[in-house]
Amino acid sequence: MADRPPASVGSGRATALGLNDALRLEPADILIRTAFADELDAQRALTDAMSLVDLAHTIMLIECGVVPATEGARLLDALTSLQAGPEDFVVDPAVGDLYTNRERWLLERESAARWLGAGRARREATTTAYHLVIRRRALELAAALGRAGTALIDRAEVERDTLMPDYTYLQVAQPTTFGHYLLGFVGPIVRDLERIEALFVRIDHSPAGIGSGNGSLIAQDREGLARLLGFDGIVAHGRDAVWQADLSIEAMGVVVAATLTLDRLAEDLLVFATEAFGFVQLSEALSRGSRVLPQKRNPFALSHIRAVANRMIGMQAGVAAAARMPTGQPDTRAAATAEVPAALAAATGAADLAAAVVASMHIDALRCRAALDESAAAATDVASILVRDHGIDFGTAHAIAARLVSDLRADGRPLADATARDIDAAAAALGARVDLSPASISDALDPRRAVAGRVGPGGAAPGAMDAMIAGTRAALDQADAWVARTLVRIVDAERALAERAASIAESA
Repeated sequence: MADRPPASVGSGRATALGLNDALRLEPADILIRTAFADELDAQRALTDAMSLVDLAHTIMLIECGVVPATEGARLLDALTSLQAGPEDFVVDPAVGDLYTNRERWLLERESAARWLGAGRARREATTTAYHLVIRRRALELAAALGRAGTALIDRAEVERDTLMPDYTYLQVAQPTTFGHYLLGFVGPIVRDLERIEALFVRIDHSPAGIGSGNGSLIAQDREGLARLLGFDGIVAHGRDAVWQADLSIEAMGVVVAATLTLDRLAEDLLVFATEAFGFVQLSEALSRGSRVLPQKRNPFALSHIRAVANRMIGMQAGVAAAARMPTGQPDTRAAATAEVPAALAAATGAADLAAAVVASMHIDALRCRAALDESAAAATDVASILVRDHGIDFGTAHAIAARLVSDLRADGRPLADATARDIDAAAAALGARVDLSPASISDALDPRRAVAGRVGPGGAAPGAMDAMIAGTRAALDQADAWVARTLVRIVDAERALAERAASIAESA
């Protein structure tokens, strides 16, 4: 029996066609509903940036003498209309990706749109738009982290004298203050901001003008394109410009680091907000009531921050996995286009939510102090006093303090009730002899004096706190100034590009 030609899959018809005809069929419905639709959804965040890229590309082609002035002006006029977001521009996965949808809309209205693809592949346009989006959203994340850091500093200053136990393994460790605890999250935020700035320096280079990856026979002014789009420079190598993967992986690393900083704060506050601790109560505006348990107000804002961090870890793995393949594969770009802008936006929201939580939460100073007084948080201070004032080696002093705590617990007494006789008895049981003065015992057992004595850099004493508050405020102010300065540069470039395009279009 003779071989039958393949049947059509493009529209579901069973018509038998030759192989060459079959390859030219319209895309199958299943391909449109899955692959094409997913690709288009992933590119929606690039819509506004794609308009800027097309405007700059067209202006460059006109100035290089590639596109005739009259047709170029008409094309810019059509692009400006599309940039305004007309109601009749409705993307359709059956048409293809975002670039193809834009091209179709333009061609239906302006024949000069046939010049738009001169000298470039659509992946160049898409990658350049991606750089613009990541650049802007990185600045938005930096601004939000700055607000979160400022909220933490402001609240740390207010709670500088609010005594509480410090914890390790969720076990009481030493006396501290809520202010010192909160300020401990600002250092990581400052480093997150430094990481964002370093990423921005690398993403602030233009892929535009490289053609399909190794240049173009059609004249291209890459440096001029970079200036039009407000980039600081160009990506030097053409193939690197359109197929890179490392910057997307780095961006996800920055997002994960930042959201985990916020998550660690949220995880702690979730514990502190439980009835067992009762240190913190979230604003009702940032909580959610139970539909079945009327006594509950769930700290939903904190749970959301944790969920964002969890999701970012998975997204980071997905972007990295997509890059683990031969170069020049669309998977690398498709995953990054979908995930990285969304991740930066989610992290920005989490940072602003954390700032709102910190600024509005109620801290129960009495519960914090009660937890401290009922604990053995002063044990290390007892050992330190024995070392400092009596020359006892720390190993022996540590053993005496541990025995003291054990003896008092056996009697049902807190460490705060310890007397000189209790300490002498603990020392004697270990074959040692001490003679602590009442003043020394008070220094060791009074948490306020203990905190005040931690005067070294990084300590919880008021002077040390003042120095750290001043230092972190200065660091955040510097980061905020960089964000504002850089954003002005970008906005000015976008405004200048729009004005230049409008001026040329008016000449049509």
